[in-house]
Amino acid sequence: MTVTIAARSLSDFVRDIFRAGGCSNEEGGRIGHYLVEANLTGHDSHGVIRVPRYVQMLRDKTLVPDVTVDVVVDTPVLAVVDGKYGFGQTVAPQAVRIGIDKCRKAGLSAVALRNAGHTGRTGDFAEMAAAEGLVSVHFVNARGSVLVAPYGGVDRRFSTAPYCVGIPRAGLPPLVLDFATSIVAEGKVLVASQGGKKVPDDALIGPDGAPSGDPHLLYGDYTPDGPRIHRHGKGAIRAFGEHKGSGLAFMCELLGGALTGNGATQDGQRFANGMFSFYVDPKVVDPAGVFGPEVARYTEAVKTSRPTAAGGEVLVPGEPEIRTRAKRMADGIPLPDDTWASIVGAARLVGLDERRIQQAAR
Repeated sequence: MTVTIAARSLSDFVRDIFRAGGCSNEEGGRIGHYLVEANLTGHDSHGVIRVPRYVQMLRDKTLVPDVTVDVVVDTPVLAVVDGKYGFGQTVAPQAVRIGIDKCRKAGLSAVALRNAGHTGRTGDFAEMAAAEGLVSVHFVNARGSVLVAPYGGVDRRFSTAPYCVGIPRAGLPPLVLDFATSIVAEGKVLVASQGGKKVPDDALIGPDGAPSGDPHLLYGDYTPDGPRIHRHGKGAIRAFGEHKGSGLAFMCELLGGALTGNGATQDGQRFANGMFSFYVDPKVVDPAGVFGPEVARYTEAVKTSRPTAAGGEVLVPGEPEIRTRAKRMADGIPLPDDTWASIVGAARLVGLDERRIQQAAR
């Protein structure tokens, strides 16, 4: 069973939860905005299902409210940014803004972000850069979140190590390629464990090397609305694309983790996202203006490839998200009952007024 909630109502409810938990109204609003944006685009794994985890991390003081980042290295084209364990929805936009501003002055920039709380859907930041006409590339790791087995192995070694590219288009939504380098993001296993969409039957791997789609392999035993603790599971998520995805995950760990100073993923560390990002101004690289028309021409060429099945369609990166956003803005955001129960539980944990909780439930 599911409940369906309007995007604005859900965003406001998340804001109020984190305000009750000790965040400023502004930060609570950012958290609500970015989490609901993930749900709107169909990335439920990075949406409001994260609220209970964020609340627990806030209570455990492993997440710090209302952080202003430190810029520890600052050159005309490069910055190293310390997020100081602030909410990713607060510190990542600060780091991206630094990259955008440098790129607009120099035509090219790079920003290394370390010690950030969970930054959520990386596509948000590619869209932020694309809105200002900039190409961006992002390599991300999640220190302390050892979830993924490398190709040829069964033991966990990688985080889900996201990779993202954003391409601006004049008058159109950007092209955004945004994916975990595992077959599924850990959040999708979380969604499946709470009654949502199941993961593929080969998304996980057991200690015996057998593929599986059972979330218990990642989390061990759990109750319907209780926490999912990946340390309790005996299996791992598989890297996508065999050796190719595994190799890309490895590079995300080295660039998003080692190069940023965040540290490549290993057990026993305090959780933090690292992100290494490049920003490019096409107007500087391409003063003749070839890029925009060529993006349009080639996108059309790709989309007009004959589909493999009658009635099928070739989609380009970002297109499914655009369509899902339109549908969910009109119809509301569907949440499995277990997910909604866990969010309500988090609201009660931080002492949010029961009348506000009941209002949200209606």
